[in-house]
Amino acid sequence: MTNSRMRLLALLVCGLVATGRPGDAGTPLLWNWSYSGAGISASGTITTGDTATAAGRFLITGITGSRNGVAIVGLQPTGTPIPGNAPYVVDNEVGADEPQLSGAGFGFALADGTFANPFFADDRSPKTCLEFFSGAGVPGRDNSERPIDFTASASERRP
Repeated sequence: MTNSRMRLLALLVCGLVATGRPGDAGTPLLWNWSYSGAGISASGTITTGDTATAAGRFLITGITGSRNGVAIVGLQPTGTPIPGNAPYVVDNEVGADEPQLSGAGFGFALADGTFANPFFADDRSPKTCLEFFSGAGVPGRDNSERPIDFTASASERRP
């Protein structure tokens, strides 16, 4: 191989290492989110990929925060329902445009053993966001479904 070809190959390899392989998800986005309603206050951050779906939403891959002062300890796996809300599975997607949530919404577990699933109810009149809260067998904790005001905004790209 000639010197110029070796340099070109080295530059190409360095470029792939620096920018990633074609098809990589890219740099994750960090979002600030919150929702509130009667007796409900939840907020935190979510991490998503940087490529939107055909519906303009981004797949949530991580979550932190709290609901009514109780720490969020995990994201419900995509395609599964939060305990106590079968058969309604979550898609764990959020978008920048209204409605920011799909009809499936996202789900998360709380440190006290309960679960929540905020989602967009387009079958309601008027259309609105709701939170399904699941006591999931925790003594003294009942399931509920209440209207919420949901907002999320992408704040930065994560390294």
